[in-house]
This record gives sequence, structure tokens and C-alpha cells, in this order.
Amino acid sequence: MMRLSAGCAARLGASWDGRGTNFALFSANATKVELCLFDSQGRRELDRITLPERTEDVWHGYLHDVTPGQLYGYRVHGPYEPELGHRFNAHKLLLDPYAKRLAGRLVWSDAHFAYRAGSPREDLSFDRRDNARGVPKAVVVDETATAGRQEPRPQIPWEDTIIYEAHVKGLTEMHPDVPPNLRGSFGALASPAMIAHFKRLGVTTIELLPIHGLIDDRHLIERKLSNYWGYNTLAFFAPEERYSPHDNALDAFRTTVARLHDAGIEVLLDVVYNHTAEGNHLGPTLSFRGIDNASYYWLHQENRRYYDDFTGCGNSLNVSHPRVLQMVMDSLRYWVETCHVDGFRFDLATTLARGPSGYDRNGSFFAAVRQDPVLAHVKLIAEPWDLGLGGYQVGGFPSQWSEWNDRYRSLLRRYWGGEGSLIGEISRRMTGSSDLYHRDGRKPRASINYVTVHDGFTLADLYSYNHKYNLANGEDNRDGSNNNDSWNCGHEGPTTNAAVQALRLQLRKNQLACLMLAQGVPLLLAGDEVGNSQNGNNNAYCQDNEVGWVGWEGLGTPHDDLIDFIARLTELRRRFPQLRANRWLDGRRSDGSYGVLWLTPNAEEMNEHDWAYPDGRFLAYVLGPTDPGFAALFIVLNAAAQPIGFTLPKLPEYHVWRQLLDTTDERAVIAPFASGASSTAPPRSVLVFAGSVA
Repeated sequence: MMRLSAGCAARLGASWDGRGTNFALFSANATKVELCLFDSQGRRELDRITLPERTEDVWHGYLHDVTPGQLYGYRVHGPYEPELGHRFNAHKLLLDPYAKRLAGRLVWSDAHFAYRAGSPREDLSFDRRDNARGVPKAVVVDETATAGRQEPRPQIPWEDTIIYEAHVKGLTEMHPDVPPNLRGSFGALASPAMIAHFKRLGVTTIELLPIHGLIDDRHLIERKLSNYWGYNTLAFFAPEERYSPHDNALDAFRTTVARLHDAGIEVLLDVVYNHTAEGNHLGPTLSFRGIDNASYYWLHQENRRYYDDFTGCGNSLNVSHPRVLQMVMDSLRYWVETCHVDGFRFDLATTLARGPSGYDRNGSFFAAVRQDPVLAHVKLIAEPWDLGLGGYQVGGFPSQWSEWNDRYRSLLRRYWGGEGSLIGEISRRMTGSSDLYHRDGRKPRASINYVTVHDGFTLADLYSYNHKYNLANGEDNRDGSNNNDSWNCGHEGPTTNAAVQALRLQLRKNQLACLMLAQGVPLLLAGDEVGNSQNGNNNAYCQDNEVGWVGWEGLGTPHDDLIDFIARLTELRRRFPQLRANRWLDGRRSDGSYGVLWLTPNAEEMNEHDWAYPDGRFLAYVLGPTDPGFAALFIVLNAAAQPIGFTLPKLPEYHVWRQLLDTTDERAVIAPFASGASSTAPPRSVLVFAGSVA
């Protein structure tokens, strides 16, 4: 018999205080909540205890004899009235939304549905089967060891940040220098080989695809696939156990973060608070749906049986509800305070800021984040769109936020693919996208610039395929974007043709060069530095295999190993502050100084006629020094398929221009050019020069 008392409602979840454990669960519409305790294997229910108290819609109780390691779940009683938004079914064991650690994995069966699968009444029917054996259980954890503990952080300024987006398993599963027993795990990220790789590249910040507790969709399991990327969250406080199969996942993740911090590398988490793994009205009842469906989710106003799906994943979390907002905020603070992460990238972030009238940049979520003392010091990045009405909000987030800039991605792909008449917009994208972000005190760091990310072609595939090849996903090649702005350079897929290989390499270098030369924050996709390919699959979300993993075969090969090239670019970015500007550029000032000068091929300042040059593919500009003692930079972008002659800038303060980069020429030393000298930009090239007095 357990000693039971009322406990308190102040802290949600299971909280062990050294003597016993307080359990607290929010549900505004439940009629009774039962706490279920399980054996260490999670197979046998040992006790079922009705939580004795309800305070402001929080059901709570304190068990004096429960210690860390105890497995538990909930059964929540209430009406089963889908038309009114209620889907309570006490026959279904439910995961605590505040679970800090998970035990076991979901074993799919029809018992996980609150309705009778196959019934002609669909979700209006009711299922009485117990699903407890096949669901993950929450585990009581000891948080006292981490409470109030502070650890040093790299605290890298936004303007110095270079992000490297990676999947925990995919990055390390096939790396030849990572110990086999570590590959695919949290620990592998902080192995000596990976830390050396990050430092060699010059990246400062690792952005991890979702690591929150997740489940694999049933339709993927039936096709012998999985939700590899992890955008299918069930537990917002617990690290996914599959990334630490032999150790405590929470301890393993915290250790990894600490070791990366020791190496001066930040850790960002890609987080998915816009929807959950429970899917649409025909999905399983695993947690939120059975706890309080009408509170946790956006429901259709005319028929609350159905969900407002802004995400394309079947449901949308209603973060405008105070208790749902509290859960999201508590989760974010937990990952910062307990695991010491340095920030977050928010998947489909527009959904988080939706209210009854749509997207609201003054809404409760933004207000809560803005005033939070913990989150005030971490990096916040939005994927600034969702699939709902008015969901595309690039440039529409508050000043505290940075945003994925897909306008940069699309334009740079089109430009280096040979499309003309883009130089006006290219000028804006290369200088921080002021047309999108220059308001409300925002700075160039608001723009997260990228050409490739997990979603879409890799950089190697971008210049190897005109079409996607997603048949392995089992959806008849219907999934994944059809608008990739890719170019196969004259041959679809792999080739041994030396000319095609050289062109592909050149275009990859140009994209990487622009990424590091552009103002804003660059984001590099893991594997692009070694020519990683997904065989033309532009939606490898379910490919937990060699398609989705980074292939390291390109190490040391002339057509694929771009590690040293990227290292040169990141070093160049560190040397010249104007590439890391924290304020917006202006043109020629009244005193003759300047932030940026846009030049014609003849080194004359461009006028309106020059910007409108038909089918133009050549852009040249000077970035002025930000401080005395630093040199100006002259940058030339030639996307034309033929060489274009140009004149070096004729500026009185610089007598010569020393070439720092030519993406078509790897020579380390190039003779300096006199001011006003003539030169030639090779076809499809990026050139960089630094001004010098001698």
C-alpha cells in the first residue's frame, strides 16, 4: 500500500524531492485521473491510484514511497464525445506530457486507438481494449543533481555564428574515425574525431534535428521504414532513447553538450511544438488527446470532431491555450537549465503564434518568450511558415528572433543555375536581406542564410539531378518538393564525365562561397563538405539507412572533399568584420565613406540603368571596412557561362588589390592587382580581393 497525500499543483509532471514523488497533471475536462505504476520492465501494472486533489484544473497527489526509476502512466476519465472535442478513454494508458525519461517503445496495434478500428462509425465508435503493454512509460527521475547547476557556455555572438545542421545518427553512423560502439549516438557527436572535424571546418554551432522523444508512424513501420528525421514528437521533455541505447539518454545528452561546450561549440535543438505524434482524428490516443483533447489542440470551429491542421501532420498544438503555452515554455527552460543547450530552431514556427484570428506577431507565445529571463540569453530561430492561411511569414517575426531565409535559398539556386536578371535581388540577399528584416530594430543576423538543409536535395544532388527520386519512401514519388531549382549539369545522376564533374564541383564551391560571404548567419548542411548524396531523394525523412546517413566516401577525393575549401571560407569570414556586420549597410555617405559600393564591370558606381541591364548575371561590389585598420573587400560574382572582363576598383585609399579567393583556381599565392587594372572573371566564378595601400 502506498502512502498517499494531496501533494501540490505548483509543478506539473513527476517531481521527486528526496522523500517521495509529487504527481501533477493538467486536464480541464476530465472527471477523474488515475496514476498507474508499473514494474521495471513496464509490462505489469502494479498499482492504480486515483489522484486525490484538483486545483485549477491540475490533478495531483503525493506518494511517499515512490523513488527515481519508477515507471508510470495515466488513465484519464471523462466524456467520449468527438463531436464536442472530447476523446477520453480510460482504457488507454497515457504518457505524461512532462515525462523526463521514457522506458520502452511504442509497439503498434489497434489497441492504441480510442475508437474501434475498422468500425463503419470510425472515430465515433469506442474501443475498450487496454493498450498498456505496447506504449512507452514515463520514468521518475532525480532532478536534484542538476537543480541550479550552472555550466560555462561558449556564448558566441550572433555575428560570429556559423551553423552546421546535422542528424545525431546520420552524421556519425558511417564516419570511419568514430568508434563503432559510439556511432549513431549522442556520445559520437562529442567524440574526438567529430570535434576535430567541426573545428577544422570552422563551424561554431551544431543544430541537431529533433531529439525529443518520438514515435515511428504506423504506415512507415508497415513499410519497414521509420520516422528518421524525428519530426513526430510525443515527449517534449525527454531525449529520444534510440540515440543512447546502452546508457541513460538524459545523462548521455548532457555529457555530450558539456564536451562540445568545452570545445567552444554551441548546441541548438530543432524543436517541434507545432504538432504531436497523435495525428488527425483517426490517429492513436497516446497522451495529449486522451488527457484533454479540447485544450491541447486546435479544433475545427464548426465541427470539433476534426482538427485545424496548419502543419500537414494531422493536428496543431494550441499554444494560445495558457496551459499548453506553459508546457512549451517549461520544456524550453528545461532544455536550457538542465541540459544547457544554447538555443532552438522552431519547426513551422508560425503555428506557435496563431490565435483565433490567425498569425499574431504580438501573440501570447512571443510575449512569453520575450519576457522570460532564461530564454532571453539563448538563440531563437524560426522556420517562419506553416501550411495554414497566412502562414508564410518570412520577415514577420519579432526582433528577438532570427529566421530561415528561404528567399536566399531559392534565389542563389536560380542565380547559379544560370537564370539572368536577378542581380538586384542578389545584391539584397548578399547583404543581409534588408528588404525583409530592416525594421523594428532587427539586424542582419535575423537572416539565416542557407542553400541546402535536411529537407530537400543535398548540395551534391542539387547539381546532379533535375528530378527527385523518392520511390524508396513508398509514396510513388509524390512526396517531396517538385520545385528544387536544381540542375544536373547535362547528365542525370552519377557520371564519370570529367567536364560534368568539374562543373558540378564549381557550382558547389560557388554556393559555399556565397554562403560565407553573405551577411547574415550561414547554415551549412552536414555532409555537403564531402559530397554526400541521397541518390536524388529530396525527402529522406524515413530513410534510416545509407540514403539518409552522411556518406564519408568523399574524404580525400578531389571532386568531393571540400573541407579545406570551407575552412578557407570560414577563416576569411573571421578575418573581415564586414562579412559579419551587425548593422545595415548604406551606400556612399556625404563624407565620401561608404558601407557598400555597387560597381559596373568598368568599376563605375552603378546607376538605375545598370541595375536593369537585360539578362545580367554579373555583380561586383566593395564592402567598406568597419573599423580603421581593416581592409575593404571587393567581391565579384559571375554566373554567366562565359568570362567577363572587369576593372579593379579605383579607390584613392587602395593602391593594390590582393586576391583572396577564386573558386576556379586553387593557387595559394596570386600576384596583386594595381588599382584600376583589368582582369577577367572566369565563367561561373566567385572572386574576392582585399584592398591594400602597397
